[in-house]
Amino acid sequence: MHIAEGFLPAPHAIGWTVAAAPFVVHGARAVVKEVREHPESTLLLGAAGAFTFVLSAIKLPSVTGSSSHPTGTGAGAVLFRPPVMALLGTVVLLFQALLLAHGGLTTLGANAFAFAVVGPWAGYGAYRLARGLGAGLLPGVFVALALADLATYVTTSLQLALAFPDAASGLAGAAAKFLGVFALTQVPLAVAEGLLGVLLFRVLTVNARPELERLGVLRPATAEETAEETAEEVR
Repeated sequence: MHIAEGFLPAPHAIGWTVAAAPFVVHGARAVVKEVREHPESTLLLGAAGAFTFVLSAIKLPSVTGSSSHPTGTGAGAVLFRPPVMALLGTVVLLFQALLLAHGGLTTLGANAFAFAVVGPWAGYGAYRLARGLGAGLLPGVFVALALADLATYVTTSLQLALAFPDAASGLAGAAAKFLGVFALTQVPLAVAEGLLGVLLFRVLTVNARPELERLGVLRPATAEETAEETAEEVR
């Protein structure tokens, strides 16, 4: 998700920028609409962006000789839907490129497409599927964060395979190599990120329940449940 500055050929860099741009523009409109209609969500929006920035800035060595990062985009996708994360994720990548030398400006479009578009949509799709099958919030959050992480690295692997096909085995051979280097080693990190997401949403359900209910993440508590919680607090 942090393809280095100048690493992609110019046609690929331009093509991925064009592909990512509509999602980012739509995401900017979604963020403006959310803040205009619900100013109280600004703090949680900022927290989602900060969570993504901090988590994706963690650089861990990989057994294949490369490095791996968590992504954190699944949490924001569950809270605010994927379009919002298209903007937040791109802003995160921009700051990381400028401040941390993670990724680059010429590769921002490719990185944003994998990190801020595919990852959030894959995670949110997995979340909605899990909830539709009867899973609770926390199992849904687990699969959302894990799949958002893994899908990002699968996409990056395919982007690199398209840019640098193997001389002998072509696109398929290059895809197998890049997936082995990046996506396969990302599986344990994706599982760890899913577990971290569960801990995060356990905290949010206690401290930000009204906002989660407004966002549709939690169903509104019934009068009986509210009475039980009040009685528990009194005890």
